[in-house]
Order: sequence, then C-alpha cells, then structure tokens
Amino acid sequence: MGKLKETNKKIEEKVVGGYKKIEETVVEGYKKVEDKFVDKFLRKDGETVEEAKERVIKEQKELEEKNKKLGR
Repeated sequence: MGKLKETNKKIEEKVVGGYKKIEETVVEGYKKVEDKFVDKFLRKDGETVEEAKERVIKEQKELEEKNKKLGR
C-alpha cells in the first residue's frame, strides 16, 4: 500500500505542477493583453498603464455609486 501512495503522490505532484505552469502562462498572457489594451485605448497623456488602470477602476466605482443613487 505504501508504494501505491508514493506513486499517486508523484502523479499528483506532476499533474498539479503542470496545471500551475499552464495557469501562470495564461495569467501572464492575459496581463500582457490587458496592458496593451489599456495602453492603446484607455491611457491618457502622461499616465502610466498602472495609473490608467487605477483611474478606470476609480471611475467605474464612482459610476456604480451614481447609478445606485439613481436606482439603476
């Protein structure tokens, strides 16, 4: 029974490790696309991509609050 557990543990580590690599690759790819989108369409003159992201998040929250007050 001990060898079976060891074998299963090795399989588990390889599967989880493979999944983590895929996950990291996908997230990194998404972040690159997101940054390029923000740079191209949302960034204002003099803003960094990070500053533009922060501004957009702030504007979105303000819009949501305004819509709540208006009952939308």
